[in-house]
Amino acid sequence: MRVRWLGRVEYDDAFALQQQLRDHSDRDHLLLLEHDHVVTMSKRTPNHHLLVDVEALGAAVASTDRGGDITYHGPGQLVGYPVLTVPGKRGGGMADTAAYVEGIEQVLIDSLAELGIEAGRLDRYNGVWIEPDGAHPRKIAAIGVRISRGRSMHGFSLNVDPDLEWFSRIVPCGITDKAVTSIAAEGVEVSMRDVVDVVVDKAAQRWGKGQPIDRADVAWRVPVADLAPFTRGEGAGTPVGRQGIGFGEQADGTSVRLLGRLAEAGVSEDPIRLKARKPAWMRVPLDTGPGYRAIKKTMRDLDLVTVCEEAGCPNISECWNDGTATFMILGERCTRACGFCLVDTRKPAAVDADEPARVAEAVDRMGLAHAVVTMVARDDLRDGGASAVAATVDAIRDRVPTCRVEVLVSDFKGDATALQTVFDTRPDVFNHNIETVARLQRAVRPSASYARSLAVLARAKRAGLLTKSSIIVGMGETDDEVTQTMADLAAIGVDIVTIGQYLRPTSHHLPVANWWKPSMFAEWKRRGESLGIVHVESSPLTRSSYHARDAAAAAGS
Repeated sequence: MRVRWLGRVEYDDAFALQQQLRDHSDRDHLLLLEHDHVVTMSKRTPNHHLLVDVEALGAAVASTDRGGDITYHGPGQLVGYPVLTVPGKRGGGMADTAAYVEGIEQVLIDSLAELGIEAGRLDRYNGVWIEPDGAHPRKIAAIGVRISRGRSMHGFSLNVDPDLEWFSRIVPCGITDKAVTSIAAEGVEVSMRDVVDVVVDKAAQRWGKGQPIDRADVAWRVPVADLAPFTRGEGAGTPVGRQGIGFGEQADGTSVRLLGRLAEAGVSEDPIRLKARKPAWMRVPLDTGPGYRAIKKTMRDLDLVTVCEEAGCPNISECWNDGTATFMILGERCTRACGFCLVDTRKPAAVDADEPARVAEAVDRMGLAHAVVTMVARDDLRDGGASAVAATVDAIRDRVPTCRVEVLVSDFKGDATALQTVFDTRPDVFNHNIETVARLQRAVRPSASYARSLAVLARAKRAGLLTKSSIIVGMGETDDEVTQTMADLAAIGVDIVTIGQYLRPTSHHLPVANWWKPSMFAEWKRRGESLGIVHVESSPLTRSSYHARDAAAAAGS
């Protein structure tokens, strides 16, 4: 059983991820997380069970396909979504569902007992209760599930220390005469992390089939002030390979703040120093041959940007001399500042309405059979830049109908409408990068999330698209964590995965924790494809768009 602590996750992202895990994977999964404030209602919830306008108070309202009535999820509440193959003879009939719900209840009852709270069941009411046989029974955990074709979705919410006032704004679970409580309200002080550890142990005993579990956690929350996006307002930073000493830096140029973030994520290794020489397999000579010069001239003539230049890609000579390049649209300034990326993070300029046509002209001039279009994140735009991506795909196809188009996009903050705008163009490859392992997400890209990236890819796969993602290694991950990340991508049906070694651009970026050897990249390719990923492109110099045309062909595009 794969267990993932995902931290704070939007309800719609968790739902999309569950759907794809249920329908695509035959493995058992347990997703554990917290939601932002949301009230969920089943199909049979009467409208009057929502007592106030919770949206005006900052909560979302979501319709669900689970059983039960109305409930609230929010910070301080542990939400568990077991996506399991449910044993039974009826493939999810009422008797199987009742037995499964009783199993969830028992996991929570056993967990609470270990935490020092006696809990049990209340006749005619599902969930877990405090003093169920007393004069004032109090509900501490709610359960609502759906079983389809023998696979489960939805699950439970255990109140650790949420704001219980939210439950007064609804008729929780449709029950008008009984109270809601929490672990904290019952006088037990315990951290969310401790509760998760206990629940995982009890869940493994019930559903783990006697096998070791495969657990991965996103980093547990660090002080909120330190979760802000990276900023590089100090300037361009000391380029790698030169000695740099400045304010807030160690003598080798490593920002103390960046090291602190990695330490919070459990990266305690001494990083590779800024001026250290790269290993031989990472050193690539620059070859500015005729093909390279022709592409550079085309880009300058048409006032276009390539990610090859902006991200300092080590493969620029090879790709440009081969007549391939990755177009970067929506300008050259990104509204997110991830710890590994060289792209400019100053305030972006206005959207250039003529850019799609110029990209299409460049594709035509270059005679491309496979064009890759990526983007800077544009969280300043209402649709996150989705309409510009769609316009670019359409412009390329109008001008060069035979050209396959691959898009590499941001998560659009999980906005379903923005994602659908891109899906509707039917790109030949839909690429969104997960970038790093679960544990390092907060340190490496604090404006994104592991769960959201999986959800974006899950939605694209459900839309019938060929999907692709990328992992950067060398920032402090372990071998096992890379395999876990590939397993998560495989479980939602991602077709292509690229894996490459991180190269630190400047002193204002994350340090290199280690250099992985070429043999390890070959092993990851073998493992990824054994997990069911159709094509894994894995080498020290691999980048997301490296050999994109060949990878798409290998995956069937």
